[in-house]
Amino acid sequence: MDAADLAFAGLARQAQLIADGEVSSRELVDVALARIERIDPQLNAFRIVFAERARTEAEQADARRGAGAGEAAERPLLGVPIAVKDDMHVAGEITAQGTAAVVTPSPVDSEIVRRLREAGAIVIGKTNVPELTMWPFTETATYGATRNPWDLDRTPGGSSGGTGAAVAAGLVAAGTASDGLGSIRIPAACNGLYGLKAQKGRVPIAPATEDAWHGLVHYGTLTRSVADTALFLDVVADRPSWGSFSDAAASAPGQLRIALSFKVPPPLMAPLAAEVRAGVEGLADLLRSLGHAVVERDPDYDAAAVARGLSRYTRGILDDLRAKERPDRLERRTRAMARLGRLTPASLVARSRAEEAAFTQRVSAIFDDVDVVLTPALTSLPLKVGQFEGRGALWTFNGCGRFVPHLGPWNMTGNPAASIPVGFTPEGVPLAAQLVGRPGDEATLLKLSAQIEAERPWADRRPAIAA
Repeated sequence: MDAADLAFAGLARQAQLIADGEVSSRELVDVALARIERIDPQLNAFRIVFAERARTEAEQADARRGAGAGEAAERPLLGVPIAVKDDMHVAGEITAQGTAAVVTPSPVDSEIVRRLREAGAIVIGKTNVPELTMWPFTETATYGATRNPWDLDRTPGGSSGGTGAAVAAGLVAAGTASDGLGSIRIPAACNGLYGLKAQKGRVPIAPATEDAWHGLVHYGTLTRSVADTALFLDVVADRPSWGSFSDAAASAPGQLRIALSFKVPPPLMAPLAAEVRAGVEGLADLLRSLGHAVVERDPDYDAAAVARGLSRYTRGILDDLRAKERPDRLERRTRAMARLGRLTPASLVARSRAEEAAFTQRVSAIFDDVDVVLTPALTSLPLKVGQFEGRGALWTFNGCGRFVPHLGPWNMTGNPAASIPVGFTPEGVPLAAQLVGRPGDEATLLKLSAQIEAERPWADRRPAIAA
C-alpha cells in the first residue's frame, strides 16, 4: 500500500492495519505529517501541528501494540492520528477559536479528546475555525482563509472547515467537529464527506456546559465513510439504548418511509440552486429504486419558534466574547455580532429554551408518518472564498442564513441529522443532501446512509490536490 492509499484508507482500516501489524503507528503518523507539510500550505486546514509530540506518541502506541494482543480491543483507535477542531481543548495548548483573543493554554482536554486518547488516538494538530465558530465559512483575520481541496476558490464550510478540508484531502482520516447551527453538516456537504450530528447530548461537550450557545451545540466528527463515523462515535459517544453505532451501520435499514422536503424553514427565505435540487432528487430516485417509499411532505416548522431559536445563537456569540481574555483583538464584524447579542432580550432566549420540547414535538410530528426526512444540506454550491470579506455583521448573517437554512432547526430540536454526499458537479464540486431522523434514532440514519454509500460509493474519489 503506497502512502496515498494509506492516507485515504479510512479510520477503521488504518486502525486495523496497525492492530494487525501491517503498518506501524509511526509510519502512519509520518505519512500524515508529510502530507500536511506538502498539501496544507495550499489549504490552511491546521492552525497548529504537534509533529514531535505525535511521533513520540506513535512510538508509544507501537510499543503498546507489541506488548499485548488485548490493546486493539481496549484501544480501538490505537496509533491512529486524528485532528481536533480548535474550539475543543487540548491540554497545554490555547483553544484559539479562530481568534487572537485567547492567551492562556487550557489545563485539560475536552472530554471528547480525553475519550479519543483513551481509545489510543493520537492528536496530530488543531484545525482552523471562523472567529468564535460563528460562520459557515472558515476565514479569519488572525489565521487566514481555509480552502476547499476540491476547488481552492471555494470554502470548505464552517465552522468545522479546517477539519473538513483536512479529512477531504487525506491529511487525517477523521477529526472532531462541532455543530451549533449546522457546523458538522456544512463542511461535510462542502467537502464530499459524511457528517452525522448525533442526538443532542449523545456526545459530551464537557467542560463546556449544556448552556453552550444556549443548548444548540452538539459535538461529533467528520469522516470519509459511514463506517468510520460509526466507529468514531462508538469511541466518544454515550452508548444509546439501541446498541453500537458500528453495528447499526452494518445493518440493513429495511423498507423505510421517507419524506422529501425542499421547504425552507420560515422565517428564512432562500432560492435553491438547480444543481443542489438535482442532487437531492437523484437521491430520492435512488431510494425509491431501493424499495423505500418516498413522499413529498414538509415538517411543520413554526416560524416564530425558529426566529426565537436564532436568538440563542446571537446571545451565544456574546457569551463567547465575554469569556475571551482580549476581546479587543476580535474582528470588527465579531464585535458587531456581539452587539446584536446585547440587543437580544434574555427573555427571548429563555422563551426559546422553555418551548424547546413543544417545538420538537411539533416538528417531529412528521415522524408519525415517516421514518426519515430528506432535505437539501445547502442551498447552493460552497461559497467562494472571500465572498463576505469586508461585509458587515447583518449582511453576513443574512447571507449565511440563505446558504444553510435547512440545518438550524434540528439543533433547536436536537434530532439526529446527517449530511450525505449525492455526487459532484461536472466541475468536481461536491453536492450533498440532509437526512433527519426521529429523536434518538441515529441507528436508522446510519443504516440508510450505509445502504446509500454501498449503492453509490463516494469515499474512493480524491481531490486532485491530494494525489
